[in-house]
Amino acid sequence: MDPEHASASGRAKPQRHRSSHREIADALRSRIRSGELRPGERMPTQAKLAREFGVERGAVRQALRILQSEHLLTDVSKGSPATVAALPGPGRPPAGPPAPPQPTMVGLAPRIAAAFSVPHVRIDALCLTSVSLTLAVGEPLRQIYAGRLEPAKIDVRVLLPSRDIDLAFPTPVGAGDGGLLHRRWLSQRNAQGLVLRQNLLALRTTHGVDVQVSFRALPFTPPVKLYLLNGSEALFAYYTLGRREREIGHEHVELYDADGTRSMLFAFDGRAGRRDAAFVEQSQMWFDALWETITTDLVLTP
Repeated sequence: MDPEHASASGRAKPQRHRSSHREIADALRSRIRSGELRPGERMPTQAKLAREFGVERGAVRQALRILQSEHLLTDVSKGSPATVAALPGPGRPPAGPPAPPQPTMVGLAPRIAAAFSVPHVRIDALCLTSVSLTLAVGEPLRQIYAGRLEPAKIDVRVLLPSRDIDLAFPTPVGAGDGGLLHRRWLSQRNAQGLVLRQNLLALRTTHGVDVQVSFRALPFTPPVKLYLLNGSEALFAYYTLGRREREIGHEHVELYDADGTRSMLFAFDGRAGRRDAAFVEQSQMWFDALWETITTDLVLTP
């Protein structure tokens, strides 16, 4: 279970957020790899990018240099706009080294934000609870309300364990009260799912965005978490179990559980090479197969 279940309730409010150069690089990288910015195309001017992200030009230049080091851009200078590099091929360098694994809440948030830069946002998630996804969606929501992102359509599908199964974890050590842990997990699953759906569906009214948010129930406890972004990127992490002590209600309970928000997230980009492309494709096929076969409708109620 994701134990750091910080409340994410309430609708996102407009806030002025100054992006870091790494966040800018993540957003532009996603636009390049999704095809929104095509090989040979000129990038927007540094001045325009600075206005879009609410930063000084120096931060934009730092972001562009990162993408140049990954062989995604050419002709980065203080003068004319940079150019999107040609796709990798024989004799050309790859699109950059694989991204190192990061804790879920470090690696997921910027990639979710970058995924919202395209007109049709598609996010599929398989997890124990949706707490990490709910928190990560907060940043693109703030950018939408601030007018910096303008998606036209958002489709989100989430697979979560069924309330009717005995979870493999969290589970008590010894002969503890498994029912208490199950009720706590179910409360978190429902609360976080409802917040995620409410915050995204609000965009229908506030911005006229075509939003669909769907949940289905898994008949097993997932040993891993998976996020699929716009059909081009897969983020994968193991739920690594440990022995922990938690205070639940007024009781101290020893249990086996996983710290999902800190699970190390591995990123696979479908345009980074054949290996990554195969992993993204097979992960999407696996998710779709689960969605269409052994899962059932999930109602987020106690």
